[in-house]
Amino acid sequence: MKVIVGLGNPGKLYQSTRHNVGFIFLDILRKELDFPTFKEEKKFQADISKANDCVLVKPLTFMNKSGTSISKYLNYFKINPENIMVIHDDIDLKLGKVKIGFGEGDAGHNGVRSLINRLGTKEFWRIRIGILSRSKEEIKAEEFVLEKFSKKEFELIEEIIYEATQEIKTFLNNKIKPRTISLD
Repeated sequence: MKVIVGLGNPGKLYQSTRHNVGFIFLDILRKELDFPTFKEEKKFQADISKANDCVLVKPLTFMNKSGTSISKYLNYFKINPENIMVIHDDIDLKLGKVKIGFGEGDAGHNGVRSLINRLGTKEFWRIRIGILSRSKEEIKAEEFVLEKFSKKEFELIEEIIYEATQEIKTFLNNKIKPRTISLD
């Protein structure tokens, strides 16, 4: 079984924010793969959509405690971390860039740090989606990631997500390789 995790924060307040790009990705992917609607599963503290041998998971624990939800799910179904793909925002990558990697550190991302700490390993796949649209010096990172995308930025995010959904298909077929995707 493959598990695709989108990191984000639950609730309308965070819905279209930069930090929720993992949730946005899963919403688009669910439609692309024609998966059922997400349903909350309280014992895992997550919204889940399942089809065939693949599960889409949105932790509802808030970003900084994402590892709690994901580790519960993986432990319950005895899924190895190398069979998960974690999708999250990356403030160090320019908007329109995506990096796919395996076995990397948290790079300062609290949601990824939580996951690594709870799983006891960093040996899992990641899709890092760039959200940086201006100089990091202009605003504190904690504030920037909670800003909503502009209409133009959101269109670019949707475009790059559609590109990156193709990588999910290679992940599901065990043929994925680390690489960078860029729309610029």
